[in-house]
Amino acid sequence: MTGDGQRFERVYESHYDAVLRYCLRRSTREDAMDAAADTFVVGWRKLDDMPEGYELPWLYAVARNVLSHQRRSAGRRVAATVRLGGDVSLDVEPIEEAVVSREAVGELVTAIGRLGDSDREVIRLAGWEELDRDELAVALGCTPNAATKKLNRALDRLAGELGVAHRAGGRFFTRRVPQ
Repeated sequence: MTGDGQRFERVYESHYDAVLRYCLRRSTREDAMDAAADTFVVGWRKLDDMPEGYELPWLYAVARNVLSHQRRSAGRRVAATVRLGGDVSLDVEPIEEAVVSREAVGELVTAIGRLGDSDREVIRLAGWEELDRDELAVALGCTPNAATKKLNRALDRLAGELGVAHRAGGRFFTRRVPQ
């Protein structure tokens, strides 16, 4: 096996489950399975673009794009069905609500649902995926400082949605002291 093949195999074995969980929290099971597979197809094609040591956040960024493409495609299918006079019933609970509601935090789900897409995503990446500051930056395609600012702004907006004047003090990320 070539060096690229070995690297891809290591990345796949190390991160497939995390990418699948990421997709499952944002989509139906069937669509999540497809999205995870498509994410690794892109990963193989763009293996040279995958930053060493930051493979997982890079894969999360790819998965976010794949899921976004799936949603746009589904929207086009629904619109075409409606134009053709078909019946479309979308009586499906939002994925995030289904996942988080089971953990009995309905108020938080509602507040997160009122946030914009980019705010929801940065909170999910930091909270659910537990990315650190540098990993969050890779996943968002920005600098670590910009990632921190995006997260802080999203958390401030979430606090506002929850009716909290100021979120609790302290930082989300702790600074690493070089050794």
